[in-house]
Formats: sequence, C-alpha cells, structure tokens
Amino acid sequence: MKTGIESGAYIARYGWEAGLERMKRHGYDTIDFDMADTEHNPVYTLSSSELSRYIGEKSKLVRDSGLEIFQTHGPWRWPPRDGTEEERAERFEKMALSIKATAAFGCRNFVIHPVMPFGDNRNPHPDEFHKINFEFMNRLTDVAEKEGVVICFENMPMPALTLATPAQILGFVKEIGRANFKVCLDTGHCAVCGVKPGDAVRLTGKDYLAVLHVHDNNGHGDFHWLPYTGVIDWKDFSAALKEIGYDGSLSLETKVPSGVPEAAREPMEVSLAIMASVLAGNIPGERK
Repeated sequence: MKTGIESGAYIARYGWEAGLERMKRHGYDTIDFDMADTEHNPVYTLSSSELSRYIGEKSKLVRDSGLEIFQTHGPWRWPPRDGTEEERAERFEKMALSIKATAAFGCRNFVIHPVMPFGDNRNPHPDEFHKINFEFMNRLTDVAEKEGVVICFENMPMPALTLATPAQILGFVKEIGRANFKVCLDTGHCAVCGVKPGDAVRLTGKDYLAVLHVHDNNGHGDFHWLPYTGVIDWKDFSAALKEIGYDGSLSLETKVPSGVPEAAREPMEVSLAIMASVLAGNIPGERK
C-alpha cells in the first residue's frame, strides 16, 4: 500500500522543491494537496492563465520527484459560511474551480465536507439540511464527472449533524448513487463520534472507500495528533484495511508540531513516515 501525507507537512513548510525532496527521502509515495483556504491558496487567487502555468510547473516538480498527488482537499472555511443561497453559490463556484484544478494536477480524488447551513455542530432542521446537501452534491458530482474526478465525501467530528458518522456518510453516498461519489474516511473524526476506525473501514468496504485521512485524538476533540498518541486502536484499523483489500494510499492528515526544535524535527518526521508504513502493512511482521 502507498503512503502519503498532507501537503502542509512538507510543501508549506519547506517549499515545493525542498519539501518534495524531503518527503520522498522519508519514504512517502503520495501527497494530499490542500486547497481548503479560499482566501490565500493560488488556485483561487491567480488568473486563469497564471493558474494554468502554476499547475503545470508544480505538476512537473511532483512528477520529477517521483511522488504523485493522490488526493486533494477542497474548500473548507472556518467557521462555515453556508447559511444563505448566495454563500452556497460562492462555495459551489470555488468547489468547481478546485475540481478543475484537481484534474489539471493529474489527480482523481477530491475530498470535501458536507454543506453546513446551520453551523458546524448544529442541525435544527434535518430535512432541510439533507435537501441542501443532496442538491448541492448532485450538481457538484456532475462537474466532477466531466473532469474525471471522484468526489470523496468525508465523515465529520460533529455529532449533531446528520451527515457526520461513517454510517451516515455511507448512506448518503449510496443515496446519491453515482460512480464518482465515494467516501473519505477520517480516523480522528471517527473517534470523536465514538466509532472505531477499523469498524468504519469494514462498514464502508472497498467499493466505497476511496481515500483516507489518518490521525489520532483523545476521543473528544479533533486535534489531528500523530498516530499512537491517542485513543484509536491502530492494530484493528490496519487489520481492517487488509481485510477489505484497500489498495489506495494511507494518507496522514497530521504533521510534526511546529514548535519542535529543528534538531529533533527530521527524526520525528522520519518516525511519522515509519508509522504510516507500519499502518499500511509495508513493514514485515508488524501485524503479528
């Protein structure tokens, strides 16, 4: 199984060339390219011609490094701004743009969160919440289909939402019923909702599980800790991936904390890459 990590862990810290070289040297295969920030990410701030040049240049750097962008993360604003039709239209426009950027990067998988019209952990009108998401995601899937992109719908750490748990997300994906609408399973978000990630993997199954966000926490907050530092049963999670025959990338959505001294940073980065390889079953004997 391939292993990967979010772009913020290397590219945002070290720059494209140095970050890619360091990532490859540490043993990763893939990148989760972050396009969540619609205020500052070049995908949303450059002109069409500038963006085409930017993607061409960065794609070549990725190819030359021997890595691949396996998944991207679409727009996510905090706090959510989905309360009005105008806000949702603006979000849809940004989503469509980032889907096209995903395709231009040569990437197939595009991760997004549910639309949250009533706030991040409030859902006073479940029927309206469902209707808004169903219509929004159907239209977005049309855009993605034209670009050859798979939308990967992510489970959330917000139990009040009716699109949060792996079971709810899987049910919604099946209701949409489109070949390019799949699941992004987030291990930390599982833990916050009281779900074992291994059980969520088995529930979702190979046919629907497209990509992963792998990180840990204390079961109460979405802290994006390193694996093995929180409450998650990682042995069971790793076993579940093997059971269903998952053959994507085990992609970390965590990184070495920014305050770690430089002398300790690279050893910790290497250790984190080894953790990913252990979880992916790439180190012989670790599943015994």
